[in-house]
Amino acid sequence: MHWIDRVPPGVYAITPDGLPAEAIRQGVLRLLEAGIRLLQLRSKHLDTAARAGLARALLPACRAHGVPLIVNDDLDLAERVGADGVHLGRNDGSLARARARLGPGAVVGASCYADFDRALAAADEGASYVAFGAVYPSPSKPAAPPAPVELFRRWTRADVPAVAIGGLDADNAGPVLAAGARWVAMIGALWQAPDPRAVVQRVHERLVPSQGEPQHASLQP
Repeated sequence: MHWIDRVPPGVYAITPDGLPAEAIRQGVLRLLEAGIRLLQLRSKHLDTAARAGLARALLPACRAHGVPLIVNDDLDLAERVGADGVHLGRNDGSLARARARLGPGAVVGASCYADFDRALAAADEGASYVAFGAVYPSPSKPAAPPAPVELFRRWTRADVPAVAIGGLDADNAGPVLAAGARWVAMIGALWQAPDPRAVVQRVHERLVPSQGEPQHASLQP
């Protein structure tokens, strides 16, 4: 079992497009204080140098809060900045290659869309978690096929947690968590909210005690 399984269920925050790097940094600091469980550096509008600088600026704060920092789509960047892992989509290279480069302790997440068989293959290839989505219509992924909540009920690989992504917010996350998703990934629900802390708290209040027991992950096994 991968060490990421020790990360409590809850909100998996993803950085947005369109904001300056400093605004993202400050927003992430607030989200860390609010209690997010994982952070994914996305923000594809920034060039590679800016993303690298942002990752290096965020790593100490993430480590202080016990929150893994995962880089979206860019294995080279994840390796260069010493991130805790990488999240890969369909066209971002093989999971096995990412695992070989980042090491056995790294987080290697896999986008599986609405494809259950893809998720099974990703788990067999060594994914640390699989992500299904879009669960609900999502402005960041408007063409994504709908991923029904039933996918999370079907997912029984206890050693590979499932992440829900797409259109999730504090009002609709409950059924997905109840169906078996370990983390709910959010962009707009956090970054467009007047009070992101309240969003995180509302989601975490929906967790049963055995799901939501607060604890910090050990980021290096």
